[in-house]
Amino acid sequence: MTTTTEPAYDYADLPRLMGRMTGAEKHGPAATSTLDALWVLYDRVLDVTPERMDDPGRDRFLLSKGHGPMAYYAVLAAKGFLPVEWLEDFGSYDSPLGHHPDRVLVPGAEIGSGSLGHGLPLAVGTALGLKARGQSEARVWVLVGDAEMDEGSNHEAVAYAGPAGLERLHVLVIDNASASYARPGGIAARFEAAGWSAETVDGRDHEALYAAFTAPHPGRPRVVVARVEPKEYAGEPKSA
Repeated sequence: MTTTTEPAYDYADLPRLMGRMTGAEKHGPAATSTLDALWVLYDRVLDVTPERMDDPGRDRFLLSKGHGPMAYYAVLAAKGFLPVEWLEDFGSYDSPLGHHPDRVLVPGAEIGSGSLGHGLPLAVGTALGLKARGQSEARVWVLVGDAEMDEGSNHEAVAYAGPAGLERLHVLVIDNASASYARPGGIAARFEAAGWSAETVDGRDHEALYAAFTAPHPGRPRVVVARVEPKEYAGEPKSA
């Protein structure tokens, strides 16, 4: 797969990298809502590098919230998974960086995404597969949106993973107040009821995110709900 030897980039470079992606992208706030959490994961938590994309022991990150992937592409470019020059062709006819990531075109992407409700079940299957193969150190992370949690497939995945004790499974829910259906106690309570370890944090606070991402949770899968500004306040109508 294609890798790059670009100079190192930091968090402060991400707005500039995202600014290189132009065109008729209608999910700007959906992208910026994930930016901080993605950066903390790739900068300080995930055990995967451009050189280890095919290593069976690598951590897996699955982007289920595949619409508005500009922050994801910017972080991948900053970490050397893909050339920064690709960003300028984002969304064009012959660009590998589409409006929804394609795992066969985007270096570092574990799944093709965009159809809401698929990523979390795929993450459960990935965690089960790694466990069956004895790869007990590899962790699985999946990023979903709060509105995406309305999908029935996610409900089934949550209900299964808790009792199954998939402790290498981690879910990151970006909560920008897009969900159509309220849940008593909030999103985290839904996971806790199914036996998960759960925590809700400020999705812009890097230290809080890091602490939540790395908290021990023996014998249970982990969910971190990252709250960010509501989507309508970011200039985009409320939608799934």
